[in-house]
Amino acid sequence: MIEVRQLSRRYGELKAVQDVSFRIGTGEIVGLLGHNGAGKTTIMKMLTGYLEPSAGSIQIDGLDIAEQRREAQRRIGYLPENCPLYPEMTVLDYLDFQASLQGLGPDRRSAAIRRAVERTELGAKATASIGTLSRGYRQRVGVAQAILHEPRILILDEPTNGLDPSQIQHMRGLVRELSAEATLIISTHVLQEVEAVCGRVLIMRGGRLALDSRLDAIGRQPRLLVSLDREPTEAEPVLSGLAGIGAVRFLDRDAGLNRFALETSDIRASSPIVAQAVGERGWPLYGLEAERQDLEALFGAVTLERKEVAHG
Repeated sequence: MIEVRQLSRRYGELKAVQDVSFRIGTGEIVGLLGHNGAGKTTIMKMLTGYLEPSAGSIQIDGLDIAEQRREAQRRIGYLPENCPLYPEMTVLDYLDFQASLQGLGPDRRSAAIRRAVERTELGAKATASIGTLSRGYRQRVGVAQAILHEPRILILDEPTNGLDPSQIQHMRGLVRELSAEATLIISTHVLQEVEAVCGRVLIMRGGRLALDSRLDAIGRQPRLLVSLDREPTEAEPVLSGLAGIGAVRFLDRDAGLNRFALETSDIRASSPIVAQAVGERGWPLYGLEAERQDLEALFGAVTLERKEVAHG
């Protein structure tokens, strides 16, 4: 459905995206994550044909977007983070305008608008001017325009931005419903949204694809996290020499304490061994816990990988 090969984008000397490759199949819901400046928005703009790559290729439903841009764009629905809306227009007028831009004829337009309004629960505000709507309702208008032409691919940038908890629940249900007919890419800073609706995650770091994994397969063997007031040069030789402990990585320093990650196949058995060794040397033990294995922990591990390598 979507195939990206060695995609790159430069702005002068700045390498916003570097050699990114991935494939997304029909019906997948994929979360696109990364810190600000990691390259997420640049990738979405290239996927939707609004920005040309400096190198690499993109195929959308078998179409090369460089050669068949308009055909490819007809298969895509896009919600940018700050969706451009016209405040003087009513919701229905705006959706009618968007439907005409999507090439929907008069015979299809009314039914498409009605369906989009129902799916985004905009009925109560259909005749209201967009300028009078709350941020949450404006976001729903943005989603409605993205799904108007029932695209085969939906790219949503921060779709729950500005929504209240009940609206978020509705949006999650809508995303699941849409996946029965379309492939979805969702970019968000809210990791819980990815965990709630996505089956796979792509994590960007510094313009590169740092991780591509199914959510049900995330995480490595949990590590044992130890917090000490000892320097790495003093603590690492002791910790790595303990029975059952493999590699030892320095993670970070906070409030005078150094945090280490210890690889072990049995955290339950290794924990008392570590505690005993630390106590025998008279070192205060400030923390001893198993590493978390959820998306937040994975995201932190991937984005902190350079720091670990630098001190490894």
